[in-house]
Amino acid sequence: MRRKFIYLCILLILFFGAISAFYPAFLWSFVIIIPFVLLGIKDMVQTQHSLISNFPVVGRMRWWAEWMRPKIYQYFIESDTDGAPYNRLSRNVIYQRSKKVADSTAFGTQLNVYETGYEWLNHSIAPLPLEDGVHNPRVTVGGPDCKHPYSASIFNISAMSFGSLSKNAIMALNGGAKIGGFFHNTGEGGLSPYHLLPEGDVVWQIGTGYFGCRNQDGTFNGDAFAERAILPNVKMVEIKLSQGAKPGHGGILPAAKVTEEIAKIRLVEKGKDVLSPSYHKAFGTPLELLYFIKRLRELSGGKPIGFKLCIGQKSQFIAICKAMIQTNIMPDFITVDGGEGGTGAAPLEFSNSVGMPLREALAFVYDALNGFGLKKHIKIIASAKVHTGFDLVKNFSLGADMCSAARSMMMSLGCVQALECNANTCPTGVATQNPNLFKGLDVNLKKVRVANFQHETVKAAVELMSAAGIKHPDNLHRSHIYRRVNAHQIQTYAEMYPYLLKGSLLEAPYPQGWEFDLMQSSADTFDSAIKYN
Repeated sequence: MRRKFIYLCILLILFFGAISAFYPAFLWSFVIIIPFVLLGIKDMVQTQHSLISNFPVVGRMRWWAEWMRPKIYQYFIESDTDGAPYNRLSRNVIYQRSKKVADSTAFGTQLNVYETGYEWLNHSIAPLPLEDGVHNPRVTVGGPDCKHPYSASIFNISAMSFGSLSKNAIMALNGGAKIGGFFHNTGEGGLSPYHLLPEGDVVWQIGTGYFGCRNQDGTFNGDAFAERAILPNVKMVEIKLSQGAKPGHGGILPAAKVTEEIAKIRLVEKGKDVLSPSYHKAFGTPLELLYFIKRLRELSGGKPIGFKLCIGQKSQFIAICKAMIQTNIMPDFITVDGGEGGTGAAPLEFSNSVGMPLREALAFVYDALNGFGLKKHIKIIASAKVHTGFDLVKNFSLGADMCSAARSMMMSLGCVQALECNANTCPTGVATQNPNLFKGLDVNLKKVRVANFQHETVKAAVELMSAAGIKHPDNLHRSHIYRRVNAHQIQTYAEMYPYLLKGSLLEAPYPQGWEFDLMQSSADTFDSAIKYN
């Protein structure tokens, strides 16, 4: 678009210059043309807005449209998974936090507090002074077999692959992680040079395609994995079983994004769609999954190893828990992705209608681990539509130890939700491999904004906890969060998702509602242990 703008300016100057030579009255046209050209040059030179840099003058229409709309719509209402209205920070507020601009609002609550789905945190009559609170809470990840535990932030960057995102976006995200002291998940697209160059902490995700550690036939290559896993930037390794946006479906990278560089990093063929399998070839049962975790831990030199999944059939996760008990092998962390999680490309039916929502999934995973007496060894990471400090607090109350976010981190980079992630035409240069677009994304500027957004969101969560008299996320529990379930009834999360007693799933009698899933599950298979005729 930059080149087209330059051509347009030259054409306009030549055209009206030629006409003015014969009709001097047309010299007045330059009163309009010259400011237009100067504004375009200014847009191309500035680095604050990648959209304006890539689309001089024309890109300004976005801000003009936002200025024209009523202020109330600076906040947008998204539909939560149960259909209830749920307030999320708008793009504007995320941008404000990333720029450290005041994000306070006037006229109080923007929501109808009597509407079904409204949620809140009950404060304390004796709140903690902020100076006495913990302003940067950390969580140590690493079980009994981990030789190199990792001290993680409570808010991190969720999985987004190089290939789906541009190299400038990846470097800005990792640079932000370096500044702020939080981790950056690579996504299943492999460990690229752009994840390593800024020297931020990295969680290397291993998906079903085994990108970066695969043989030519697509199977897992242990030697290639070990070579990269021992790098000092790689702090943890995450096995991706499934993701919320398309659980049970393999990853998709359109051919338009498969450049020669990406093909080399992923060890795939250039210019062809990259379709990850929907299942792993390295293991096929709960027991084999845990032995694979043990193998990766050994190959990485003892770093924390975990897995990510969107909860589907409960009996299958219970089967994994039974396998942990049988083998005494445990992951160091489990990432729980809700069915409302995002992605750059997914079939509509999978995005909208498959996978357990995060709230229910978090409560289930925590209760299952606690019911088997395993939780003390395993940290839980929550990932799916985490935008605000209140989102962090809610997830902690349900059992998460930390959270990760993707879309809000992308917005802090300048994403305007153009919904062209899968078309390689992202106008802000975030989700594209077109150099004419991603070169408009200034890495040095955007990495600071990523760090700012993460810092301000953690700060907001800490302030909320301080208001409730809580010093650390570990002290949050389900009775702290209230939800209006209908016009005349309010429940706490503790009432909606009752806790299980520690060890209550190890032997009968089992808690009510868990009996059937326990009967169906077996450490030997992900299939149902009950055979139907």
